[in-house]
Amino acid sequence: MSVAGTYNTTVKSPMGDQSGTLTIEDNGDGTFKGNMAGGMGSMDIETGTVDGNTISWKMNMTVPMPMTLDCEATVDGDSITGNVNAGAFGAMPLSGTRA
Repeated sequence: MSVAGTYNTTVKSPMGDQSGTLTIEDNGDGTFKGNMAGGMGSMDIETGTVDGNTISWKMNMTVPMPMTLDCEATVDGDSITGNVNAGAFGAMPLSGTRA
């Protein structure tokens, strides 16, 4: 099963639900690239890894403050669920469906 695709996502953040689009391009070698775009702008995925149907990645957020986000999610069919870890703000649940 490929994790590649475009997902309509929601991250439950301290500032309310943040809707976005997560795009994943599987490199076929256990890594992926892509980006997450939403109301806070667009963030490129720096280093993404694929382990079965679990993906892990980092993004550098600039708005509303500079911060590195550590993310992990599981793709199950057309669903994606996981967490976005935002340093001192803790883990924010992420969920979505393939577009």
